[in-house]
Amino acid sequence: MTTPIETVPSLAEEVAAAIKELYAKVQNLVTEDDEPVDNLYSEKQQRLLTEPLYSSWAGPEPEVEGGQRRPFLVSANVGLFFSINEPPLVPDVFLSLDVTIPEDWHEKHRRTYFFWEFGKPPDVVIEVVSNQKGNELGSKRLSYARIGIPYYIVYDPARQLSEQVLHIFQRNGTEYVARTDPYFKAVGLGVTLWEGVFEGVRDTWLRWCDSRGEVIPTGAERAQREAERAQREAERAQREAERAQREAERADRLAAKLRELGIDPDTI
Repeated sequence: MTTPIETVPSLAEEVAAAIKELYAKVQNLVTEDDEPVDNLYSEKQQRLLTEPLYSSWAGPEPEVEGGQRRPFLVSANVGLFFSINEPPLVPDVFLSLDVTIPEDWHEKHRRTYFFWEFGKPPDVVIEVVSNQKGNELGSKRLSYARIGIPYYIVYDPARQLSEQVLHIFQRNGTEYVARTDPYFKAVGLGVTLWEGVFEGVRDTWLRWCDSRGEVIPTGAERAQREAERAQREAERAQREAERAQREAERADRLAAKLRELGIDPDTI
């Protein structure tokens, strides 16, 4: 017996049913456990890798002249859900280009980084090593390569994993290969080790940088630079005013001397 044509679901109905089933599964996912446990250095380091981009970076240069800057999302300790049936990976920091946070981001299916919602994996993932339990150079590295992360960075400030502090990988096929170039042209950013003071603490930090190796400043650093620039401009203006005043006084003295000699300076 053949099925009446009117009972066969249309393609649109099948898609709608699949989406409904997907959203139903999402409602049961644990997108956050509200129990982050990290050390003081890692907490500051993560913030130093997120705040500067929002404060001082407008996104990669447009691909065509006159085009707009590309949007981006950078986050810390947010889950990457690449499959509805597998647990997420939760990097210390990730950067994803050409995506924006949706307006309804309080909805369950928008609260975290679902690959099927954002349409792509992040472009860069950074792990800051705190101990040897994370296996950042082993199973975690394999997992990030498997889900399609183009660039993977492991920062090991306390040398928990090896004597090498900074490991930079680029995806080649389904695996990562080490690279020595810390600048990612496709992203418009690179990374560098920077020794300095952040939030009152002097240490060596991992920072984003531009193609020249200049660090992307924090909002506070940028404000300080602007204040210093304004101070230099004010000092330059003051010097110019003082020079003009000296020139005017010299001209007055010369005019007085000419008058003493019976010469009208206005006729010269």
